[in-house]
Amino acid sequence: MVTFLFTLLILIPIAIAIDVSEKIDNFLEHPNLGISEVLNDYYINFIIYYSNTFMPLALFIAVILFTSKLSSNTEIIAITNAKVSFTRFLYPYFIGASLVTLLSLAMNHYVVPKSSKIRKGFEKKYINSSKQSNALKYVSNFSLQLTDSTYIFIRSFNTANNMGYDFNSETYDGIKLISKLSSDNIMYNPKDSTFTLTGWRKRLIYEKRDRIFSGNKLDTVFNFSTKDLVYKSAFAQEMPSGELLKYINISKKRGVKNLNAYLVEFYKRTSLPIASYILTIIAVGLSFRKKRGGTGVNLAIGVGIMFLYVFFMKVGEVLGSVAGVDSLAYVWIPNIIFGVVAIYLYLNGRK
Repeated sequence: MVTFLFTLLILIPIAIAIDVSEKIDNFLEHPNLGISEVLNDYYINFIIYYSNTFMPLALFIAVILFTSKLSSNTEIIAITNAKVSFTRFLYPYFIGASLVTLLSLAMNHYVVPKSSKIRKGFEKKYINSSKQSNALKYVSNFSLQLTDSTYIFIRSFNTANNMGYDFNSETYDGIKLISKLSSDNIMYNPKDSTFTLTGWRKRLIYEKRDRIFSGNKLDTVFNFSTKDLVYKSAFAQEMPSGELLKYINISKKRGVKNLNAYLVEFYKRTSLPIASYILTIIAVGLSFRKKRGGTGVNLAIGVGIMFLYVFFMKVGEVLGSVAGVDSLAYVWIPNIIFGVVAIYLYLNGRK
């Protein structure tokens, strides 16, 4: 565990140094931005996020370093001659991996989302370019199912000033349209969560005749907010797991077609900590035998495997976010692939 903490304390300053070199110009562009605000709002939360991300990888490197040292000192030979099985030899490693996994799970599901919300708020205010913010500013041709019978359609909406145009709300009885509310413009009022419709028209459809109402201005409420209009994976990182799962379920009922970016974030919060067990077995399997070249060879192989794992993890996240695929399967692809390698090394180690 000491080696694990030492490895983590090496990785985090490197990440901070790279990030500072990339963002120093953004910080200097804002003369009112103080060092305390940069440290408290950004880098403390930056450390929380990347410490949690690096935990399984730091554990992997720590196990390689620690086991290689045992091997080079021929301590493993003595343990083997004492008739200690390979499975029993792994017990202390799994205790350490369990501690890291439990800590990482708690961080992933509760602490990191709240921390990310503060960090991303800072990035949005001081770092992100206007082009990136504009990508979230305008929504066009948006549709949403509010209830089993009510649907809304918006031609265009500006989330910066909470105004849109060409709004329609339709209510159905089965497949039969029973009412339709339209307006030329719609404005959201954040203070009381109401909507103001201007140039509105309401049509009630009966068996033999229709009734039509109209007016210049109408204040009303709908079961959605401007947050529901923009679907962005970054928002998922800011929600604790309970809130995220609730949001996914509500969005499914509303007929949102592609929620895979949110599902990927939800599944990843469990898959990455569980990887600690898999990477621990691989690390022990690679380094428990004494090799010519010692720790350096084991560490080089381990770093290569670590980068392969990160590569497969990122590929799985990208592919899992595509509409119409099984996000759970793609998120767990790295664990499945490296799990097979871990099983092979475990069975080979028992011999």
